Amino acid sequence: MKYWPLTLLLLGACSGGDKGTTPASPHNPTPYALDVPAGFPLPEIPANNPLTIEGVELGRLLFTDPILSVDSTVACASCHLRESAFADARRFSKGVNGLTSRNSMPLFNLLWSPSFFWDGRSASLEDQAIHPVQNPIEMGEDWSTVTAKLTRHPTYPRLFAQAFGADKPIGQKLAVQAIAQFERTLVSADTKYDRWLAGTEEFTPEEERGFLLFHTEQADCFHCHVAPLFTDNQFHNNGLDLDPADPGLARQTEGRLDRGKFKTPSLRNIEYTAPYMHDGRFQTLQEVIEHYNSGFHRSNLTDPLMLIRPGLNLNIKEKQSLISFLKTLSDPQFNKP
Repeated sequence: MKYWPLTLLLLGACSGGDKGTTPASPHNPTPYALDVPAGFPLPEIPANNPLTIEGVELGRLLFTDPILSVDSTVACASCHLRESAFADARRFSKGVNGLTSRNSMPLFNLLWSPSFFWDGRSASLEDQAIHPVQNPIEMGEDWSTVTAKLTRHPTYPRLFAQAFGADKPIGQKLAVQAIAQFERTLVSADTKYDRWLAGTEEFTPEEERGFLLFHTEQADCFHCHVAPLFTDNQFHNNGLDLDPADPGLARQTEGRLDRGKFKTPSLRNIEYTAPYMHDGRFQTLQEVIEHYNSGFHRSNLTDPLMLIRPGLNLNIKEKQSLISFLKTLSDPQFNKP
């Protein structure tokens, strides 16, 4: 697998104090060298939150620590499991006060996403990380209390100082910056498809048939699931319901025609991320394909691409070929600790 190295440099600044005083020691965390997969666009890293080894490690610890929840029982990692490509194998995730109303989205290749959550309500990973902590169902905690817990912790003050400098106060801003740094390192691109693209591995005849179905009008997956990310990062109503109970994107835009629109998930690692759709209603890839094949609802809310014809009319062999191709998008190494 060929990668292009992208070394992200952090320029430390040392500002002297008044004349006659000793300048503060410079803070020089170690730049994190991120490998960008060949064929992927160069990512944009926020200038005010560059990747560093110390920041990424702090974010990893915070991601897995239930200290962020009100009763110290739920961590980010409780609902985003590595073995499921950082998704949740349950239809709805269990928080400190019941079940969530949507399926937990997988976390990988987030560097190339312009928005987050199924309804796109956050425009940055830093903003996204704020919400689960204070959500009354998910973690149910107040950020001021989180700050107090982290400040009196035996280890976290030292780790925050190493990541951001001893003069920066521990709090929500630095905590979500660290979590965002960790999440930006979750890059997945070591699949059979990527090796086939590089010319180092061959598809089976069935996988090749599935590839052709996927990338032609016959199965018509490629319009919304665009390579190399296998998402268009847009929002679509894919005919799940005639009258969507969950407004989806319309909750943000208040647009009538945005009802039931949800963000296109990446099909990378789709083998590991069941159940499927924003509400986890489908347990298998067979169910998902059958929905598009013959089972979707047609209304003025349904994406026009799906209204062109009544269904895909794939036969059993074609549906199995499509699934075989989708499994070439699996990255088993990504799921390992």
